[in-house]
Amino acid sequence: MSTTRRAAVVAIVVCALAFTIAVPLRTYLSQRADVAAEEARQAELEQQVAELEARKAELSDPAQVEAEARRRLRYVMPGETPYMVQLPEDKQSEQRPEGDESAPAQGLAWYEMLWDSVTKGE
Repeated sequence: MSTTRRAAVVAIVVCALAFTIAVPLRTYLSQRADVAAEEARQAELEQQVAELEARKAELSDPAQVEAEARRRLRYVMPGETPYMVQLPEDKQSEQRPEGDESAPAQGLAWYEMLWDSVTKGE
């Protein structure tokens, strides 16, 4: 065989090997990336499970359950008097009484406030 034919045969064999190896190699690399992502997710879920088990251990104590009921659900024991403390910032969120005409109307446009001041003067 001549050198050109040998080179052509070698080139064809190399191309065939490259195409034969390319698809499995691509599949291997994509699966390796998927495995790494799933391992990270598994580690995250294991951490979540550990946190939930710690919370479960906390709530197995009746005193902790009682404290949670008092704090979150505002339960009181029979015979206790509950007190609600109202902070100053809570008062600002309350609505003003509707009968109070001396207070300026909230949320009205300037022309509506002008019209109200003219019509209420009668």
